[in-house]
Amino acid sequence: MSTESIIIWLIVGGVAGFLAGLVVKGFGFGLVGNIVVGIVGAFLAGWLLPQTGIAFTLGSPLVTSIAYATIGAVVLLLVIGVVRRA
Repeated sequence: MSTESIIIWLIVGGVAGFLAGLVVKGFGFGLVGNIVVGIVGAFLAGWLLPQTGIAFTLGSPLVTSIAYATIGAVVLLLVIGVVRRA
């Protein structure tokens, strides 16, 4: 994996984690935590969305990646919120 790919993963993860933190209020984890939540969310969405038959493109592959990662990160934050309350 090239350095450029790693930087893109970090940017997509950071943006997705930040957006997910805005959608699911009260679950901010800071910069590093948001990046981790975004990257894990991208993997989660990569598995979950095809299982449900959902697929879309938003023009640019980068924007589509951010959208998928954000959806996965929101799901992840909701699960974390349920586990924390239990």
